[in-house]
Amino acid sequence: MKRAFRNAFVLVVLALGSQLTVPLADAWFDETHVAVAKAAGYAKWFNACGPDMIKLKMGDRERHNHYVNNPRGRVVTPEMVLAQVEKYDQIDQQGHLYGAIIASLRNYITDKKEGKYAEYHLAFCAHYVADLSQPLHNMEYNSFNKMYDKAVDGTVNDEVLANSDKIQIYPMIIAGESDLAKEIARIANLSMGLGYTLEDETRLLGKEEAYQQLGHSASLFKAILRFAERETR
Repeated sequence: MKRAFRNAFVLVVLALGSQLTVPLADAWFDETHVAVAKAAGYAKWFNACGPDMIKLKMGDRERHNHYVNNPRGRVVTPEMVLAQVEKYDQIDQQGHLYGAIIASLRNYITDKKEGKYAEYHLAFCAHYVADLSQPLHNMEYNSFNKMYDKAVDGTVNDEVLANSDKIQIYPMIIAGESDLAKEIARIANLSMGLGYTLEDETRLLGKEEAYQQLGHSASLFKAILRFAERETR
């Protein structure tokens, strides 16, 4: 009965929402981004929400780094991920989140090797990796997405810092960019599939589903941190 009522409510709001214009929202809220970075063992986890702040100044040049509008049925490939790298910080309505992960990591490694302060690049990478697990940021920005992006962003936000143990880390090895591209594609396909499932079932993301998704991001970023450390010794 409760589920039937919830689904009916979602349908009503969707019908109303199709008449509204809603700007693209953030992928996960601040506390969720911070929790993922902390779970991954990132020393400067407090910088992880910074890229959403930057959007206030840079607009679409930064905003388009945070999502990819994948149509239903698309399969994200490592080749697609690598092809997006050159689009980093460019205006592209289709989005290029996957390439932004690799581009920001490249910038970190390059600046670090040159003796520059490179941490902000790594903070951008941390943020993008967390965005990767937000299902609605891997699917088309349609009426369902417009209405429920913010609701999904906040699924566990009010509790996640007190429940960081629910973000489970699993083993992952990144030996080079090809490995990284494969893992990005894998998580992107999982996230996109879940996003379209939510739309088909006309429902919001569940808390357990959210923690599972965050575990994908935290595991990937932990592997990225190890890779970055090896590359900059």
